[in-house]
Amino acid sequence: MDTEQFAAIQGIEMDEEAAEELLRREGVGVLSLADDSLAYCVPVSFGYADRSIYFVFLQPSEDSEKIAFADATREASFLAFIRPSRHNWQSVIARGPIHRLDEGEWDELVEAMADNAWFPSLFAETEPMQDLLGYELRVDSLTGMQSRAAEHSA
Repeated sequence: MDTEQFAAIQGIEMDEEAAEELLRREGVGVLSLADDSLAYCVPVSFGYADRSIYFVFLQPSEDSEKIAFADATREASFLAFIRPSRHNWQSVIARGPIHRLDEGEWDELVEAMADNAWFPSLFAETEPMQDLLGYELRVDSLTGMQSRAAEHSA
């Protein structure tokens, strides 16, 4: 790939409104957590509302690595992206503190996730999921990049 070809696929910065629109539209992303110098990332279904990213974890056991990292992380990073084609893509990175939601804080999570979260079919619909833990990532920083093709198709 020569310099001219590379320039054609270079990204351009998204404004905050476009970055928020991608978060409202997409329902799957990657949550990056850290405990001291150890990093852990996990794909999650999410909902976005009012500068908050909401997601749930199924708590399979007391020694869940995912839960341990989520509870130890002071500031998390979250990536959402789309790539309809090689030359048409968008990506957004959000950063901020995360915390586990109490029972009284679930209304916002349920509403946000009902709007755009994607739920895999891990369980039969007749078997209700139990032991769900809800989390909120409060967005302090939001940045995004997109291809030139994505900018013109928006």
